[in-house]
Amino acid sequence: MSGIVQAARVAPKKIIIDCDPGIDDALAITLAHGSPELDIVGITTVGGNVDLAYTTDNALRLREFLGLPEVPITAGSEGALLRSRVNAAGVHGDLGLGEARLPEATLPVRAGHAADFIIETLKAAPGEITLVAIGPLTNIALALLKEPRIVGWAREFAILGGSYTRGNFSPAAEFNIAADPEAAAIVFGAGWTVTMIGLDVSRQALAVGKVVDRMRGMGRLGTDLLVPCVEFYGMVTAEEGPAIHDACAIAYLIDPTLIAVEPAVVEVETAGRFTSGMTVTHFDLGDRVPNALVGTTLDVPRFWDLVLGVYEDVARRIGVV
Repeated sequence: MSGIVQAARVAPKKIIIDCDPGIDDALAITLAHGSPELDIVGITTVGGNVDLAYTTDNALRLREFLGLPEVPITAGSEGALLRSRVNAAGVHGDLGLGEARLPEATLPVRAGHAADFIIETLKAAPGEITLVAIGPLTNIALALLKEPRIVGWAREFAILGGSYTRGNFSPAAEFNIAADPEAAAIVFGAGWTVTMIGLDVSRQALAVGKVVDRMRGMGRLGTDLLVPCVEFYGMVTAEEGPAIHDACAIAYLIDPTLIAVEPAVVEVETAGRFTSGMTVTHFDLGDRVPNALVGTTLDVPRFWDLVLGVYEDVARRIGVV
């Protein structure tokens, strides 16, 4: 018998992605699908970047374009718990995916509400499934209000949202939090540790010219999805480009060493006239117990090595035409 013991393969991390596709959501879903370290067990949608009808339709189209027909997609909340609906169609395009035009979906959305899917799925496999939210936190808050025990059932919980410096919806607030501050306050106060990958990290993930040039060589994935999304999202030059925010949260789940995090207490401002949606972040804890791990820096070269490598694997599966 050989004295060499082969290491056992680590099972992929099971995840539910709560999202509002959205250009950067589409790029994040593509990354999650292509990574052997992750197994998407469900996608839930929320109104955010565009209205719920479009975010759900985009998720359905992405599912078939990328080739993951077995993943259930469940629609959730159209808008915030207490506030008027907002969107970012001016950034993502009226339909949400910039200039990308994916084929119409043939497979249906799953019946029921996203919050119920989250509850049922976590309950069925306590401690096994990671929940990652890359849109407004309305579905997550509703799930918590209905079943607080999901705090203990989730393996971990990560978001793309917030900032400890400045916002993009307002000077103080990041879009995903500002779209539903009351929901975000519920989520941060629920008793679990929220891994907050915010603008302070995601603004470092710029799709500059050499990144987009590499995407152009990725067949259908590049020409039909990646490049039309990224180039619509912002001006691309040799040194500058749009930040692909949501992919940072997925990259963290694949390889946590890509992003430095620090424990903090995060509180969400809901009443401020100019600061509504601000994630007030206390790094000086004193005797306070942290409720978050807050992303601070991104290893940019390793991030793009990971992301583009995964995209190339997905492109090979999809084919040229």
